[in-house]
Amino acid sequence: MWDYTDKVMNQFHHPHNVGKIDDPDGVGEVGSLACGDAMTLMFKLDGQGRIDDVKFRTFGCASAIASSSILTKMIKGMTLEEASKVTNKDIVAKLGGLPDQKMHCSVMGQEALEAAIADYYTRKGGTAPTTQMGNIVCTCFGVTDEEICKVVHENDLTMVEEVTNFCKAGGGCGGCKKRIAELVEEVQGQKTHVEHEIKPAKPAKLTNIRKIQLIQDTINEQIRPALQADGGDIDLLDVEGDKVLVAFRGMCAQCKMAKYTMKDVVEARLKEFVSDDLSVEEVKD
Repeated sequence: MWDYTDKVMNQFHHPHNVGKIDDPDGVGEVGSLACGDAMTLMFKLDGQGRIDDVKFRTFGCASAIASSSILTKMIKGMTLEEASKVTNKDIVAKLGGLPDQKMHCSVMGQEALEAAIADYYTRKGGTAPTTQMGNIVCTCFGVTDEEICKVVHENDLTMVEEVTNFCKAGGGCGGCKKRIAELVEEVQGQKTHVEHEIKPAKPAKLTNIRKIQLIQDTINEQIRPALQADGGDIDLLDVEGDKVLVAFRGMCAQCKMAKYTMKDVVEARLKEFVSDDLSVEEVKD
């Protein structure tokens, strides 16, 4: 299990400002359920242009939920100009630190805030000062070259693995690692070693026995390690045709965000590695 600070665990077990706002002034959505992390942040301004209410919904590990929760507390009462200056480093500092492999959770919070501010300006017919463009480099996680350069510059990163820790780019099929290394070199002026990863092909036809075996293998190799890393787990209970029955354990079972996202994430992994016909159902036992 990751070595989380008491502040992280407190924000995870008792998150602030969870939910949605009716008729918000700005909404930011970042990440992807299929990729394992996703966040929606929305805010409402008061008559003086300050953030009067802010809410979030996040799928992710303890650090993702804690980062989202502490961010909403930080920006409440700020003007949009003040909020736009909040960085992932500020989020990490408020939490008393995060493991290196979980730094992307703080970046996701910063990006959701930037997206919500950009959405506000778009609704008003303007352009947000934090709006980013760029070309997609990591298709698995939808990360652009400008986002990679920004996180490299702001956090003084020098390795592809560090970039993956901070924004998840390169953490999927690995086909973009060479380009990430080039971007790191452009920003920092030094070469980076790259190791390529090859994702196994999904089988075209399955017997029932082979399907069940692949489902269990996918849970063991693609799903369970990430859940166990944050104190959770998942059990395969049964397979009825194309319906997969699972039960969540540990922190996953008690996570307040699980009802929004956990089933979709597990199902996405099984569709990706086993069969597009599969559906997943959570069993409370």
